[in-house]
Amino acid sequence: MGQKVNANGFRLKITHTWPSSWYANGKKFKGLFLDDVKIRRYIGEKLPDAGISMIEIDRSKRVSVTIHTAKPGVIIGKQGASIELLKKNLEHKFNCAFDVNIQEIRTPDSDAHVIAETIQGQVQRRMPYRRAAKMAIEKAMQAGAEGVKVKVSGRLNGAEIARTELFKEGNIPLQTLRANVTFARRTAATTYGSIGIKVWIYKGMVFKKVQQAQSSTLTSLNNQ
Repeated sequence: MGQKVNANGFRLKITHTWPSSWYANGKKFKGLFLDDVKIRRYIGEKLPDAGISMIEIDRSKRVSVTIHTAKPGVIIGKQGASIELLKKNLEHKFNCAFDVNIQEIRTPDSDAHVIAETIQGQVQRRMPYRRAAKMAIEKAMQAGAEGVKVKVSGRLNGAEIARTELFKEGNIPLQTLRANVTFARRTAATTYGSIGIKVWIYKGMVFKKVQQAQSSTLTSLNNQ
């Protein structure tokens, strides 16, 4: 099962949480869900090289968007001009009041989404895919990752027949639910077709943290 499903969705409520936090009844759910998809797609198109890892959306009276990025300066701009423009564009496009927050990623070299975006950009700039993948794996291991796996698929180096190549270092326990594994997928558009890039990063077990959180929750409930 660990080899067949998205590693992020497989671990929801165990080591990962949902990127959207809101509740809606009936027909409202469909519209808000589609809006979340469109918001993430719009931000991704407007900021293609900003090193965005995750976009969290929280809905109350206003729509709060938190962008986790490796390059906060690119999104904020000079004296906050770029982030204000992004906020105005979102409000104009989706007819809602928005709050846009920026959260910097402390270790971008060990973030699956940032690594996948980096490899994507290098492949599109015609860097050899083997070199790009091995450099990314080396940096991730130096940044503290316990395991890295990179899969590249398509017409590699312009070959007539598409193929898949796998690069791996360390341990990737995909079926262990308490393993902190993050997954990212990107597509590099090249002159000879699309190259698919998948990245898995393993950062260690979080069983003790989960156990502590559960015990603290039980303690608070008992005190009430």
